[in-house]
Amino acid sequence: MVGAGFVNIRGHRLALTSIIVAIILVVALSSSQSSITSHRFGKHKDLIETSHTETTHQPKYLDESEWNPPPIQDPFPSLATSPPPPIPAWNVAKKDLHNNYGLSYRPPLFIGFTRGWPLLLQAVVSYITAGWPAEQIYVVENTGTQWANAQGKLSLQNPFFLSHEVLKEKLHVNVVQTPVLLNFAQLQNFYVHLAHENHWPQYFWSHMDVLVLSWEDGHEDRPRPGDEDYKTLYEYALAELNTTLRSNDRWATRFFAYDTLTLVNRAAYDDVGGWDTYIPYYMTDCDMHSRLLMRNWTLDDRLAGIISDVSTTLKDLRVLYRDPAAEMGFMDPNPAAPETLNETDEKVRTTAAAARNTLSRAAEKEDRGALSSDTWTSRLEYWQTLRETVAEMERYKHGSRGRNTWQAGQRGGQGEPYYYPARGVQMSFEMLTEAGRRIYAEKWGHRDCDLLREGGPKLEDQWRVAHDWE
Repeated sequence: MVGAGFVNIRGHRLALTSIIVAIILVVALSSSQSSITSHRFGKHKDLIETSHTETTHQPKYLDESEWNPPPIQDPFPSLATSPPPPIPAWNVAKKDLHNNYGLSYRPPLFIGFTRGWPLLLQAVVSYITAGWPAEQIYVVENTGTQWANAQGKLSLQNPFFLSHEVLKEKLHVNVVQTPVLLNFAQLQNFYVHLAHENHWPQYFWSHMDVLVLSWEDGHEDRPRPGDEDYKTLYEYALAELNTTLRSNDRWATRFFAYDTLTLVNRAAYDDVGGWDTYIPYYMTDCDMHSRLLMRNWTLDDRLAGIISDVSTTLKDLRVLYRDPAAEMGFMDPNPAAPETLNETDEKVRTTAAAARNTLSRAAEKEDRGALSSDTWTSRLEYWQTLRETVAEMERYKHGSRGRNTWQAGQRGGQGEPYYYPARGVQMSFEMLTEAGRRIYAEKWGHRDCDLLREGGPKLEDQWRVAHDWE
């Protein structure tokens, strides 16, 4: 018994000794780690502590612009309380129209979006009212804001704002979210990915700063609304796809007003390895299209309707539905400072006002019921006024201020999820664009887009050619 007690006491002593040793080791390791941390970051701690009392190291800020554009206006405010007006009856897409053109699937239309909600909304509405089926339109949200828009956490003044509710529940189009913010070349490759994922061998894609109209004036002796063979923008696009597939041509793209609307053969893009994501923005199209030509794929221009490159929005998108209560005219999301307005800007404003008056007269004529045999004449007058207004919008974009000034229009969103200053977005875009130009030049040894002049290089020559400007 005594021996057993001795062993028990001895065991307690050993346990106590082990605990003491463990405590000493923990303290020693903590002190060591603290010393390492202090050595690595201690100097920064001193700077942080003194920054509150010393003013000599305060950052020097850039001058803020004296001109701030007015708040962005919603070009379709009635959608907040009611559904959109009916699509003009003559532009409603026929059910399963793709079957009439030998297609076993409904070709999608991708419209990429990063910033500038009013312009995107206008583009989507114009496609729908020109006859493109809403269920075949896929808005690709490429904002880099994760689920903030889907959860309604961004405001209209935020450049990256997009309304999932309006697009999906009011306009009935699809919304696809990119997992992260993609540059232009990456976005194009994402379209290819979606086409593979959904087994779409061909697809259409469009820019978001466009406004489209069907040929309702019988362009070049084409049938008009009311004629048996009248076709919308969508149907002309399907007809072109059908014709191209039957031609057995080795084709890559069909351009409608260059790439503002483009039909893509997925196999061609796969053949050349997709878009070069190291050339993120401008010049990446020169690179891609040159590589397609090097592999003997064709790139041809076609016509399907009126596709206008714009930087402004109609004041009320209901005019695209031919709503006589809607006011015609357009507004600039990033207007110039009043003192910098030039004669061109003023002329555009004056012309827009005149167009608005003409539209009002056409709408009144139809609204009074003075139709019968004059019905289509009245509607044509309405359309012609709308067409002239859109033409003025396009001229305005290509005026003296530059075609992409709209991208700097929205400057809000401070304090909202994934906020990024508008100045930073624009400057980063310009720097990445310039870097892409340099990469293109190094890749091909040539700075300009005319890469295939007088024969030019072959696909396997990329990154092997000496500079031709030295």
